[in-house]
Amino acid sequence: MTMVTVRPYSQALDRLRSAGLRPTRQRLALARLLFDAGDRHVSAEQLHTEAVSNNIRVSLATVYNTLHQFTDSGLLREIVVDAGRSYFDTNTSDHHHFFFERSGKLSDIPGEMIGVTKVPQAPEGFKISRVEVIVRVDG
Repeated sequence: MTMVTVRPYSQALDRLRSAGLRPTRQRLALARLLFDAGDRHVSAEQLHTEAVSNNIRVSLATVYNTLHQFTDSGLLREIVVDAGRSYFDTNTSDHHHFFFERSGKLSDIPGEMIGVTKVPQAPEGFKISRVEVIVRVDG
């Protein structure tokens, strides 16, 4: 009987490499925090707090930069709920969100649950990449 040993960073390493990102120590550590717990919505501040709690030495600016690099490479989706207030979603499939205004939490809505019947033409020289709906609720 042979045992297969999975290195703790192997999934994060594979994910970064497949996205074309160099697997630095900080990117690997943040990727593990983001992706090892399944689908989630997280702000940069929340991820920074988790990193510090897990003895990962990283600045808030580095967390922001890393989240934007992950978003640009397709590993995350950024959900802007207010000016200057964003969450990063590890679920990059086609879906929408409930935003609970009092608690600041996001919850997924399956893509097929919302139908958009009319979308304007994109401005000249641009194309629409996707349509996202955020349903705001009191709670």
